[in-house]
Amino acid sequence: QVQLVESGGGLVQAGESLRLSCAASGSISSINVMGWYRQAPGKQRELVATVSSGLRTNYADSVKGRFTVSRDNAKNTVYLQMSSLKPEDTAVYYCYFKRLMSGYEYWGQGTQVTVSS
Repeated sequence: QVQLVESGGGLVQAGESLRLSCAASGSISSINVMGWYRQAPGKQRELVATVSSGLRTNYADSVKGRFTVSRDNAKNTVYLQMSSLKPEDTAVYYCYFKRLMSGYEYWGQGTQVTVSS
């Protein structure tokens, strides 16, 4: 099992920045993907950004150039630096962990990000 604990959500105004963190603990395999998904009210959960243990990144088109995903493998922590936030970025952001060898996926409890106009 893998436990994910998120922090850093909150209420900001449009144009401001916010940083999310997610610490993983438990049975963490060395070959994995960590990252972030989000779900807005009435919408499906969607990819925001992921980063592999080999530091390969993947971004949704809607956040490219504004968000940066990074990780600290020594701390088993993934970060999401969000800049130039827009009201449409408002959602619950979920931390994500996937073991690449087995395909098992784990989710955090979610953290609310609200961007006011």
